[in-house]
Amino acid sequence: MDEPCSALDPISTQRIEELMRKLQEHYTIVIVTHNMQQAQRISDFTAFYNIRSQGLDDGRDRRCGELVEFGRTAALFNRPTQRETADYISGRFG
Repeated sequence: MDEPCSALDPISTQRIEELMRKLQEHYTIVIVTHNMQQAQRISDFTAFYNIRSQGLDDGRDRRCGELVEFGRTAALFNRPTQRETADYISGRFG
């Protein structure tokens, strides 16, 4: 799901999150979100990706996602091992 609760009011967001909790008993759900609070509430595991630019031989720039850190959500948010992750979740970056 890509930003499943983007632009929703708090009551609708709560209902969607309740539905995701029920569904995760039977399914693996992957969400992409910029909402750090939601990621902490709903996720068992979290992956932090960042965009990297790579210069190509012909002078063009190619952007690609790079995995920075992955782990249990509580550990990643409370004790990130990568400074880039810590900076992002604390609001110092991004």
